[in-house]
Amino acid sequence: MWYSPLLRMFGNACGIAGGGRLCVLYYHRVLAAPDPLQPDLPDQRRFARQLAVVARDFRVLPLAEAVTALYTGGLPARAVAISFDDGYADNLAVAAPVLRHYHCTATVFVAPAFLDGGIMFNDRVFEACRRLPPGELDTGLPELGRLRLPADPAGRRALARSLIARLKYLPADRRELCAGRLAELAPQPLPHDLMLRSDDLLRLRQAGLAIGAHTQSHPILARLDTPTARAEIVGGRQRLQAITGEAPALFAFPNGKPGRDYLPRDVELVREAGFSAAFTTVWGSAAAASDPYQLPRIAPWDRDALRFALRIAGSYRQVQRTAPGSTAHLAGAATVERGDA
Repeated sequence: MWYSPLLRMFGNACGIAGGGRLCVLYYHRVLAAPDPLQPDLPDQRRFARQLAVVARDFRVLPLAEAVTALYTGGLPARAVAISFDDGYADNLAVAAPVLRHYHCTATVFVAPAFLDGGIMFNDRVFEACRRLPPGELDTGLPELGRLRLPADPAGRRALARSLIARLKYLPADRRELCAGRLAELAPQPLPHDLMLRSDDLLRLRQAGLAIGAHTQSHPILARLDTPTARAEIVGGRQRLQAITGEAPALFAFPNGKPGRDYLPRDVELVREAGFSAAFTTVWGSAAAASDPYQLPRIAPWDRDALRFALRIAGSYRQVQRTAPGSTAHLAGAATVERGDA
């Protein structure tokens, strides 16, 4: 590719030539076709273009292998690993064939409460906003109030994002009540095939992908008491073990912002549960000095191949070296450029 020399020079300036740093990409979905309501989600063609860049210009490793190499000194230069959060059905149907084509693999962090026909809170909001007729709508709930449903996709997208931001940190029962009300008001039923089914987890493994844990039901851990947080972390791992026959070794914090979405207590709970490493949504790369239970990741939003490659290369410059069990350093750096995990 014409920009490969430029990328090498930029990468060398960012310190990736010598190795020892790991960039972990995290996705949620890969769509079969573009969705005007969620244009940030890559479709299969965009995902294929990104993997072509990764496979050509970087060294793609399985996530567990990359973490081991990070702490044993065997990590190659330009090391990249790929992950998916939540457990969407298109990870298997759409993303897995592209990964196989480019000889890449990934780890899918699954929240098992949504397997077999479940739908996550944010998807209920988006899908309800997709279906609601244009015009004024009185929801009857103080958290939602009266809504104005625009006719254009951009307006609907803005409304859905504002509702998600408004509801995300409410108590779980109120959040679910509000999302349920929007679903009830929609004239057509919401989809029940967005998430993987239990037997799909075995198919993922057969396709060469690994399964990681993402709590049982994707809560905001920082809002839970300790027994409930522990039950979410341990219960999700146990459920995945019951399905696959193997306990996941890797964990990803839901949403993933330190101090807001999870606490030092939760880092310790993950360690106690037996995981070997855990991942946040803090932007940057990991080095041997990084806390293995708060490893950073980057979201690959770019549509242009060069910008995508430069984003990965640039991530090697910002190395997270948080002390084990602490979130103080990460709190200021916890950013997700668009959306959440």
